[in-house]
Amino acid sequence: MSNANTNSGELYLLDGKISTAQAVPFGLQHILAMFVPNIAPIFIVGSACKLAPNELAFLIQAAMIIAGIGTMIQVFPIGPIGSRLPIVMGISFTFVSCACVIGAQYGYNGLIGAVIAGGIIEGILGLTSKFWLKYITRTISACVVTCIGFSLLPIGAASFGGGFGAKDFGSVNNLIVGSITLISCLTFTVKAHGIYRQLSVLFGLTVGYITAICMGMVNFDLIKKADIIALPHVLPFAPEFNLNAIIAITLIFMVSATETIGDTSAVTISGLNRQVKESELSGSVVCDGFVSALSGIFGCLPITSFSQNVGLIAMTHVVNRRVIAAGAGIMIIAGLFPIIGAVLATLPEPVLGGCTIMMFGNIVISGMSMMKADGLSARNITIAALSLSIGLGFTSMPKLFDAFPALFKTVFAENCVAVVFLVAMILHITLPKDMD
Repeated sequence: MSNANTNSGELYLLDGKISTAQAVPFGLQHILAMFVPNIAPIFIVGSACKLAPNELAFLIQAAMIIAGIGTMIQVFPIGPIGSRLPIVMGISFTFVSCACVIGAQYGYNGLIGAVIAGGIIEGILGLTSKFWLKYITRTISACVVTCIGFSLLPIGAASFGGGFGAKDFGSVNNLIVGSITLISCLTFTVKAHGIYRQLSVLFGLTVGYITAICMGMVNFDLIKKADIIALPHVLPFAPEFNLNAIIAITLIFMVSATETIGDTSAVTISGLNRQVKESELSGSVVCDGFVSALSGIFGCLPITSFSQNVGLIAMTHVVNRRVIAAGAGIMIIAGLFPIIGAVLATLPEPVLGGCTIMMFGNIVISGMSMMKADGLSARNITIAALSLSIGLGFTSMPKLFDAFPALFKTVFAENCVAVVFLVAMILHITLPKDMD
């Protein structure tokens, strides 16, 4: 008991020394929070590109392995690649709409070629960050983080109701399971003591999952069909390089870099109580790009930092790198042993929704804290108010972008983070410095 008390504080240190027995449950909590969102883009884009079921199966396997590799590199960098921060990586939703368009027009092979080229371009951009990072102020980063939080709230609510497009969306069963999961998280947070309080999400997921099984809401067919062990496929799709596709996907990579900068800033603010370092931002963006290119080699979509896990860190303050590494290891094992991934994939949407609502709210609070730390001057308030209102407001009405060229519409019409970043940058450059 004394040992547990002595080591409990190590969980809140980046390089704290903790046991495997401590690292695994906290790492598993991170993986459960992002598992379904990590493989969901594969289903959406794969369906749009008319991929066969067996092709979707090995892409899901690749998505788990790539997420684990990307996370491990973020935590334990390879040279300039990686931030050395507790950042969890996964397949990005940011690229879904653009990927569907490119896949329909140039085929999945053309999409993979664009992913590989765009990832390399973003990686090189990250290596040259000392020339452009100085223009991204704390207020701009705070606007991006706040926007990320707000943009995730509808996703959490949709999961709570059963998931986007679910036939039983908003049904009594979904609402009961989501509510039980949320109440379990809150109860555990209030009643538990010490480090165990930080396992509230894992507890909620467990209670919610058992409840869903008892209510007959869990489909075990995936487990029955899954292979016990399988190796990933290298270049399952021969990449084709089309300039128009590369330009379009590269623009989305710039948006992804913005999100990664916001997530990285939020991790240091909410988890480490300090401002982010330039080397950490650079390493994070470089990892985002080059691991995305690697993802393309495995036939998969681009990878980016997962805001869900930023929210979990903001809530628990568990920042130990060994915890995140344990989670990365679980993802890689799940990829090599598809039956493990199949078990995790059976987690119902309402269970995820019940756990993520509060996590996403914590991201919003982190962004607001960043704004306060940078000072609520008239200039900063103007930048934040206008960028958030235009970014969140205009993208909720995509038809406002119909008059713009197709490429501009693809990048900005439904991507509030990109619009917030663009408006905040323009205001930062154009507003007089002496407004106050």
